[in-house]
Amino acid sequence: MATIETVSPPQGSQSEPQIPWPVISWFGALLVFAYLPVLISLVKHWNRDDDMGHAFFVPFVAGYIVWGSRSELFKIRPQPSALGFILIFWGIVQLYIGALGSEFFLQRTAFIITTVGVLLVTGGLVVVRALFFPLFLLLFMIPIPAVVYNQITFPLQLFASRVAENVLLLVGIPVLRDGNILELASQKLSVVEACSGIRSLLSLSFLSLVYGFFFDSRPYMKYALLAATIPIAILANAARVSATGILSEFNPELARGLFHVMEGWVVFMVALVLLVLTHQLMSRIISWREKRSA
Repeated sequence: MATIETVSPPQGSQSEPQIPWPVISWFGALLVFAYLPVLISLVKHWNRDDDMGHAFFVPFVAGYIVWGSRSELFKIRPQPSALGFILIFWGIVQLYIGALGSEFFLQRTAFIITTVGVLLVTGGLVVVRALFFPLFLLLFMIPIPAVVYNQITFPLQLFASRVAENVLLLVGIPVLRDGNILELASQKLSVVEACSGIRSLLSLSFLSLVYGFFFDSRPYMKYALLAATIPIAILANAARVSATGILSEFNPELARGLFHVMEGWVVFMVALVLLVLTHQLMSRIISWREKRSA
């Protein structure tokens, strides 16, 4: 008489539940569709605001980082959290309030809040932690509110004009400063918002995070580089204003038009080089301290 034997699978061979990426993708598509008017308005803002030129690259870089870490993400065991519904509700309410008050910053940040809520509901806190860095990068595609922007730019304008005044006097060029206006013998130079350095600060901050992610495996390094971009960008912009004042004494046309734009690009590249050198210096100091403590 034939007998049927039941063979149990080896222990540990059971497939563990995986993150429901198809579900996340489906809800992600619905999320984009729901926020489509907000996202279209955001892209239009990028196109007309020179300070947000870097924002076009933000979603692609964030997506590339997620795609590059897909093998690790697929191994994550889901732990759905009901707290995500709170964030989703929060995002919806914030979107509604922002739409009523025509407050674009509230509407745009509501998209990121709702995105985090969807990830919590479908995958849990473990997924949000794994995707923290690309989610953090998304903040760089949202323009700073006008109230905050004005509070930042004016002190930067004054600082750049003060530095330029001292540099011009140091090289023997007479100058009289009135706030953010430099009065030279031949002309007046106004350090306007576009010359405040906020543009290079935003772009350089984004690049510092991306650079730190791809060229240094230490998690804290990219945030240390982010902190280093603040003095680098501010000093580089002050040097740009000073150079503009010096060059304008030789030829006033060098302080405007294409020459002024090219000068900005050169100073930005110098700031980027300084950021790389700062990273190398920080790495050497950390390595030296580790060897000394070993």
